[in-house]
Order: sequence, then structure tokens, then C-alpha cells
Amino acid sequence: MIVECPPASLSERKATCRAGSNIAFIKYWGVAGSGEDLNIPLNNSISMTLADAHTTTTVAWDGCVCLPEDTVVIDGVQLEGGPAERIVAHLDRLRALAGVPYKARVVSNNNFPMASGIASSASGFAALTVAGAAALGLRLNATRLSAVARQASGSASRSLFGGFVEWERGWGRGESESSSLLDTRSVAHQMYDENHWALRDVIAIVSAGAKRVSSSSGHRLAATSPLNAARTQCVREWLKTVRRAIAERDFSLLGPVLELDALAMHGVMMTSTPSLLYWQPGTLQVLQAVRSWREDEGVPVYFTIDAGPNVHLICEADSASEVERRVGALPAVERVLTSGPGTGPQFLDGHLF
Repeated sequence: MIVECPPASLSERKATCRAGSNIAFIKYWGVAGSGEDLNIPLNNSISMTLADAHTTTTVAWDGCVCLPEDTVVIDGVQLEGGPAERIVAHLDRLRALAGVPYKARVVSNNNFPMASGIASSASGFAALTVAGAAALGLRLNATRLSAVARQASGSASRSLFGGFVEWERGWGRGESESSSLLDTRSVAHQMYDENHWALRDVIAIVSAGAKRVSSSSGHRLAATSPLNAARTQCVREWLKTVRRAIAERDFSLLGPVLELDALAMHGVMMTSTPSLLYWQPGTLQVLQAVRSWREDEGVPVYFTIDAGPNVHLICEADSASEVERRVGALPAVERVLTSGPGTGPQFLDGHLF
């Protein structure tokens, strides 16, 4: 799928985009040492874009140069200081591409808990990139938008495409990680569209609160773990397995690798310096339940976990209602959100302001 940004009129430099989050089957964790500012990953990753966990963002650029600074409102809260810096830095990238000094007004809403391990940065920066570029009249295809979004949030590069997506590391080992804003060596591409396989992500939310250590900070700690190199080495074979499983729609092949890589990634987190322990008691309750349902009762479901306490239960569509019922009955689960594969970013006619 190609996303072409429509030119904005001179009288109204405004655009609104909705982008889906994604759940990684093979994770992105850790950045290359000399590519930290570019979010160059240590390994390729594979994900499924979600239809029903998304961010909607409106960006309006002040062509009259009346706005003294960028303003950012997320889920009704205006960001100030540090929390706004990452978004302002990304607006700077878009300004540099367009060669303009305009300040921007940004309003963004999520339909799921932000910063809790459901990849809100992926959907958020994908929507911001697409809407911001469109409002400036930049005509960039999805591959170039993926390169730009990656520099704000690595996982956002994957949310520029629908369905099943692979993000390529791009750079060879030992190659200098330096690039322009539009360097497309490390970008995502669509493997299969959203109609390829009717998988479901049943998200067990055990905590809707924001995590204390952001993913962007955690990535820079990966290299301090004695387990990091081993995981990166193993991922090469796991990627082959997941590519084959998706191609053949083989759930029994996909599921065990999902759990293996999720546990390996959290092992890296737990053994970094300082140690990151995102799990909460409810996380472990869900993990144990999933294992019991599958091994003792034959329910075909596997878990994966992003950088947070909430658990993603992956199953096929015909098992989703049973999985929802079971996980919703667990005492630790506050809410259940279910999604199938979704499309890439979509422009909306209605703006948030």
C-alpha cells in the first residue's frame, strides 16, 4: 500500500490521520550504538497492524507565523516541557523537510491506554508523521514516511503499513549508521495485507497506567544485558520461522516463537543495568492462565508482551470469543480490547479542532 500525502491549501495547512498500533511477533528491542538518534534496530522485526487500537491526530501548521511555539494536546492533556520535547523534535524533522519555520498545533486522541505496552508511540508517531507531512504539502510515499517516522519511534515505521509488516534493519553490521531524513535503508514493508490471515490480538489490560520507564529509554539499556547478544543471534532463525508461519497461515508454527521471543526480550530487560521489570502480578496471572488453557484444555492461544505489563493473547478468529471470555474473567484483568489486522494510515475528513 502506498500513502500519498495530498497537497495542503495555502489557506489551511491542516490534516487529520488515523493510524493503527501494531503488535510485534518478533520484537524490536535495542538500538545500534552509533545509530541511537536514528533508531536503527539491532535486528529485523515483524508485526501485525491493529484495526481497533489506533490514534487519531490533527496537525495544523501556522503559516501566518502567529503561533509563538508548538502546542501539543494528547487525550485532552496539554503537554509541557519534557513530555512535549519528543513530539516537538519530530515536528522539527517535518519542518526541515519542508524548509519552513511554521509552528504547529497538534491534537491527538488514543482509543486505548497510552504508554502501557500497547505501542501508543507506534500509532501516535505514524499518525503525526502522515498528518504533519500532508498538511505541509509534502508528497511522500509510505516507504519514505516510514523512514521519517522511524526516527521518532522505531515501531512507528511498521504502522505506516497495514496487515503483516517487516521492518528491515537495513544497515550492514559495522556499517556507519548515518543518514538523511529520507534515507530508506531502514524501513518497513508490507508482507501481506490485512485480509491474508484472520488472526486476533486479545489484549488483557492489567494496568492502564503509564509505565515508569519509556520504551525509548529502555532501548538504550539493552546493550548492558548479558543476554542481549544471545537474543539478537537467535532472532535470525526466529524471523525465518515467523515469515514461514505467516506465509502458510500456520498458527501452531507461529505461536511458540511468539512466546519465546517475548520472554527473551523481557529477559534482556530484566538483566539490563538498571534492570527493567515491567511485569506486575496480574501479568504473571495471565501468562500462567494462557499456558494452562492451552496445555490442559486445548485452547489454541499464545501470549506475547511488549514493553509494559499488559499481555497480548494471539489466536485465530474462531477462538477469539472463547479467549475473550476466559481472560475477561481473570481477577487481575481490568479491560479486554480485541483487534484483528488493520489497514495502513487513513486520512479523515473530520478534524479534532
